[in-house]
Order: sequence, then structure tokens, then C-alpha cells
Amino acid sequence: MKLDITKHKETVRVSKRTKANSLDLNFDFFTKFSSKEKEAFYREFAVLIKSGVDFNQSLQLLASQQKSEKIQKILTSINNDVVAGNTLFDALKKHKEFSPYEYYSIKIGEETRKLAEVLTQLQLFFARKIKMKRQLISVITYPAFVLGITFVVLYFMLKYIVPMFTSVFKQFGSELPAITKFVIRLSDNFNMILGVLLGIILLFVGIHKYYKNNDNYRNFTGKLLLKIPFLGRFIQKIYISRFCQSLSLLLAAKTPLITSLELTKEMIVFYPMQKAIHETTQEILKGNSLANGLQKHPIFPKKLISLVGIGEQTNELDTMFHKLNDQYNTEIEHTTKMVGTVLEPLMIIIIGILVGFILISMYTPMFDLSKVIG
Repeated sequence: MKLDITKHKETVRVSKRTKANSLDLNFDFFTKFSSKEKEAFYREFAVLIKSGVDFNQSLQLLASQQKSEKIQKILTSINNDVVAGNTLFDALKKHKEFSPYEYYSIKIGEETRKLAEVLTQLQLFFARKIKMKRQLISVITYPAFVLGITFVVLYFMLKYIVPMFTSVFKQFGSELPAITKFVIRLSDNFNMILGVLLGIILLFVGIHKYYKNNDNYRNFTGKLLLKIPFLGRFIQKIYISRFCQSLSLLLAAKTPLITSLELTKEMIVFYPMQKAIHETTQEILKGNSLANGLQKHPIFPKKLISLVGIGEQTNELDTMFHKLNDQYNTEIEHTTKMVGTVLEPLMIIIIGILVGFILISMYTPMFDLSKVIG
């Protein structure tokens, strides 16, 4: 049975959902459709499509296999839309469980008649995302546990232990060291400090929710994230990898470069890169090369620009982007593993400094008092 995929042509525009998030790094803790479920969905969907099963039968079969009623309803709704004459891209776009990266990838597959390959790429994308999530969880679990215990200990010390020492110091009426006075003031105002910190967090959350669709705000927060040491570089690699993956898929399907860049811009929700891709597209329309257009934007590494230039000269851009995608995925995995190596000893050092600071501040006056009494 052959697939009858309707070729859907649409003017490229920035969707409201794409603008809603400047950073798409969620780990699906609270979503209806987890990464693990999506990886299985795209893998099985690709197998069915390659076997010649049509959309209707494929989606019905996949829906019937789901244990979650919510996912069954989502897939059934998608199937009903497809049967009604809509494209798979339009059907997926109606559901918030699917990101712009997913449904624009599906759009590419429908327009280039390589849907099975796109589904396989999405399955690999979520497989890598699951692997990264597991690595991060294994890396963060121990430091997070230690940090939680430390916070409880600090709260107990500042709330109960320090006031006990304070009452002892008042009985003797001697002059206290500056470090001890600081810790006592911290203990006296601890509840107020916690309230202020909570209020600041809620304020930032409110500001983000209010301005998240504003381009200036998205541009500012995106550039701010990129400037954060280590984290900025990590985020840059993630979106460079997606950029290379998307262009590799599109160019391999013989999609024109301008169309490929426009679709890639829609798929990547990180605003600084969206803006850079848009401006690069305008440069190409003026007659410049892709490498020259990318060179004007610092978000693209010099190594990538040089290799893209070589790919243009040899007319193998799709192969070059495929290799770059593999390279950046390897770097992302290495960076994730390195986080654990650095984070654990760093957390222990920070915790030791905090606890040691409080202990020294409390015991220093006690030693002075013992000398006076002696």
C-alpha cells in the first residue's frame, strides 16, 4: 500500500506557540506526552509508514496500543483531522503536546515526501534527549540531595542553634567579633530574607509570563542566557545541533536553501538564533553566500562557518551539516558527563564553606570567653 501524502504549501510565518518560549529545554515532568512515549511513537510510526500502512490505519493502531487515555485521545484526534483532509502537520500543530520542532519537521517530511525518514530523525532526537535527561539526573541527584540536606541543616542552625548561642553571649555582655554579629543578624532576619527571596522569584516568574511573547524581551533573555559561563555555551551547542540537523534533512531532500532556512527558523524556538537565521536569509537574497551570512552573527562558531564555506564550494552542504550535527551531539554528551565531574566536588566545597562559616562564627566567641573564665 502506498502513502498518499498531500503536499501542503503555506507561507512561512512565526506561530504564536513559537514565540511563547525562548528556550525549549523542558524535560517533560508535567506533560501529557513524555519524551519516552514520543520516542516510541515516532519509532513505531516510522516502521508502519515504511511498511506501506496508511495514516489512518497507522494512527488507529498506535492509539490502540497506548496505555494512557490522554495519549489515546490525542492520537485519535490527530487521526480524525487527517481523515478529514488536513495535513499531519496541521493536525499535530493543534496539540500543545507537540513542539514547533516536531510539527515543522513533519511539515518537511510531507513536503519532501520523506516522512518516514523525518519520523526516524525525530525518534533519534528524542532518544538522545532521553539519554541526556538520564545523564543529567544521574549527575544532579547527588548534589541536589546534599544541597537539600544542607539547606535543612542551615535552617535548623540559624533558626534554633544560633539563637541559643546568642542568649549565652548576651549573658556575658562581651564584645562579639564582626563575623558573629553578621550570623546573628542573619538568624534574626532569616524568615524575612526567605520571604524576600520568594517574592523576587515570583516577581521574575510573573514578568516572564507577561513578556514572554515580546520579541525584545525574548532577544534580551536569549542573549543573557548565552552570556552565562558554561551554561550559555551548552545552550548554544544544543541549538547549533538542531540547526545542523534541520538543514541536513532539508538539503538532502533537495529543498531550496532559502526555503530550508525559513523552515529551520520556524523549528528553532530560541530567538537569538531565529533572528540570526532570518538576517542570514536576507543576506543570501542579496547575493551573499551562506557562510558570509552566518559570519555576521556570533551565535554561529567560526569552525561551523568555515566548514559551511567548504560545503558550499564542494556542493555538499547536506553532508557537511550531517557531520556537524553528529559532532555537536557528541560534544553535548561529553559536556553533560563533564558536569557531574565538576559539580559534585564544587557542591561539597560550597557546603563546607557555608557550614564552616557558621561554626567558626559561633565558636570563636566561645574560645574567647573560655580564656577570660580561665
